[in-house]
Amino acid sequence: MIDYRPLRVAVLGAGSVGAQVADQLLTHRDELAARIGAGLELIGVAVRDLDAPRDTAIPRELLTTDAETLIVGADIVVELMGGLEPARTLILQALASGADVVTANKALLATHGPELFEAAAQVGAQLYYEAAVGGAIPIIRPLRDSLAGDRVQRILGIVNGTTNFILDRMDSHGESMEEALATATALGYAEADPTADVGGYDAAQKAAILASLAFHTLVPAEAVHREGITDITLEQVVAARKAGYVVKLLAICELLDDPVTGKPGVLARVHPALVPLAHPLAAVHGANNAIFVEAEAAGPLMFYGAGAGGIQTASAVLGDVVSAARRHVVGGPGVAESTHADLPVLPISAATTRYQISLTVADEPGVLATVAGILQQHGVSVETIQQAVSAPVGSGSVGEATLVIGTHEAVEADLAATVAALSSSSVVTAVTSVLRGEGL
Repeated sequence: MIDYRPLRVAVLGAGSVGAQVADQLLTHRDELAARIGAGLELIGVAVRDLDAPRDTAIPRELLTTDAETLIVGADIVVELMGGLEPARTLILQALASGADVVTANKALLATHGPELFEAAAQVGAQLYYEAAVGGAIPIIRPLRDSLAGDRVQRILGIVNGTTNFILDRMDSHGESMEEALATATALGYAEADPTADVGGYDAAQKAAILASLAFHTLVPAEAVHREGITDITLEQVVAARKAGYVVKLLAICELLDDPVTGKPGVLARVHPALVPLAHPLAAVHGANNAIFVEAEAAGPLMFYGAGAGGIQTASAVLGDVVSAARRHVVGGPGVAESTHADLPVLPISAATTRYQISLTVADEPGVLATVAGILQQHGVSVETIQQAVSAPVGSGSVGEATLVIGTHEAVEADLAATVAALSSSSVVTAVTSVLRGEGL
């Protein structure tokens, strides 16, 4: 028997996710009430344009352009507008009124997260954000709650569906970067301006959220090392497959000792990487996401599923709405974010990784010895080396050779210095490709 008063829910934004959330709240109100112990009353949906076309119909009497008035008196505010403003201002207003807030706004959390969490803590409210990373994949609660008593050591994540779709098309269909991007755009996986995705910005924002949560330390988005996939070529992808790898854009968050000071710190980075075919992340195809967590006691854990999509992301949002509603029924203040470790955020130079370096060199005696000497000078050892020789252009001329060098694990600073030295060496015509290897 339900004897608790109905809880008033306001939704801000009616895009692909917001419209689905509103529809699910209306369609499944009785079932949700039974799970919560209280009814959920959708009191309105704030939009910019009352007449804009929507994939999922919302009763017109619920639509309003006055978001500020809508959130007054709401118990739960669901922010799905995106962007920094007015989302930040409206969330702060909602929290100040004592409402719990549910958001999927990764950019806002990566930029203004500490301010929002502090505002929630001051009034005993709760800010929920499961849908901000990984779409439908449950990853925020496992990191915040299930693994709170463990020690997370590393996270490897495919957290951007657009880039995974592009790289997967290049690998499985032999498309160039331009062709794969055109396919992604035609199918609706890529925006008209795909910079946030292919430039790694979206993944970096998610990495900041995951690192802050996993290591109980504030990691701002600007501290995440970021490289996109725009320079990845079909030749690199084909060569990776032949060598037993696939190329993925990875968000990597890790707890490690600073090689300079010896003290522990947090490092978050986003870049393309070679992933062995035997690793679970190599089997993540299409626009799917997957997050691989390595914890001290729990061991390796993997979370896999749809990383985007209106109905899929709405699932995560509704899970947060149910959690917020149950908290209202049971009572008690919200749970504050745990960012008390206050570890330093380390630069990419502190990472330990492997490089695969492709070089064009003159096909003449002594070149291999010179290249090996450069690696030795920088404390980098060779794990594998492959050589292919092209025919000389003319009679008596010296041909060119391609060297593909796979290194053992080394500190990023030493590896980068090695590449710089190779680039300036007289025996090297060009450094044609450098990719990190992860998950080995």
